[in-house]
Amino acid sequence: MTDIPLREGAEQLSPQHASLAFGVPRSDPGTIYALSVTGGVRFTAREERTVVFGRNRPDVHVCVGEDDLRISRNQGTVTYRSGRWWLANTGHRALQLPRSMTLFPEDDPYPVEPGYTPVFVNGTARRRHLLELYVADDDGRLPRPAPDAETLRDKPWKLRADERLALVSLAQKYLLHEAYPQPCTWQQVAQDLVALQPGEPWTAKRVEHLVSGVRKRLSRAGVPGLTREEVGEPVGNMLNHNLVTELLQTRTLVPPDVLLLEEL
Repeated sequence: MTDIPLREGAEQLSPQHASLAFGVPRSDPGTIYALSVTGGVRFTAREERTVVFGRNRPDVHVCVGEDDLRISRNQGTVTYRSGRWWLANTGHRALQLPRSMTLFPEDDPYPVEPGYTPVFVNGTARRRHLLELYVADDDGRLPRPAPDAETLRDKPWKLRADERLALVSLAQKYLLHEAYPQPCTWQQVAQDLVALQPGEPWTAKRVEHLVSGVRKRLSRAGVPGLTREEVGEPVGNMLNHNLVTELLQTRTLVPPDVLLLEEL
C-alpha cells in the first residue's frame, strides 16, 4: 500500500486484490486501475491526474520491486491528458509492454488502451516485476469482444500445483504478451523448473506427461483442438498452442502467474 494520501476520486486496492486480468467492476469511463503484488489504486479520469509507481513506497502510489535495487525509486507514471492515459518511463530500466514493445526512458509517453495492459520491469538477475493496468471502456466495463471471439467460460480450469508450474513455464511467452508467442519446448520447461526446484525430478518426459494429461482432461470436457485427430498432421506446436489459448481465454493462467518463475 502507498503512504501518499489519496484525493477525491481515488481508492486504494489491497494486496489481496485479484488480478486485473479478470476485469474490473462497473466504473466511470476512463477510470484507471493500477495494481502490483503490494496493492494498488483506482483513479477516476481527470486532466493531469497522475499515478506514480516505483520502489520507493512513501513517494509512489503503487510500489513495484520494493526490495530490488535495479528498480528506480520513481520508475514511471501514468497521466491522464487529452482524453486518455499516457504511460511514461521515468526510471533507469526499460518497461516491457504487450506485443514485444519496449518503452525506454527517452521515449515519448505511450497511450494506454482501454482494457487490460500488463507492464513488466526486469530487475536483478532474472527477476521480473509486474504492474497491471486496466482502463474502463466507454460503457465502464470490459471492452466488447469481436463478434467471432470465443465466449469465455464461467470458471477457470482446476490445475494441480505441479501442473500449474509446468504450464506457466510452457506459456511464459504468452503471459509476457510477446508479439508472436510459441509454447516453450519440453526441454526448456524442464530446465526452467530444475533451476526453480533443484530437488525435484523435473525432466522433459515428466513435463510432457503432465501437459498431455491436462490436454486429455480438457478434451474429454469438450474443449476442441487438443487431439492429433482434430488438428491433423503435421501437428507441430498446435496442440500446446491450443491448450495455452484455452487456459488464457478462461483466465486459468493470467500474467501475474509468470512471477512464479522470477527466482530462476
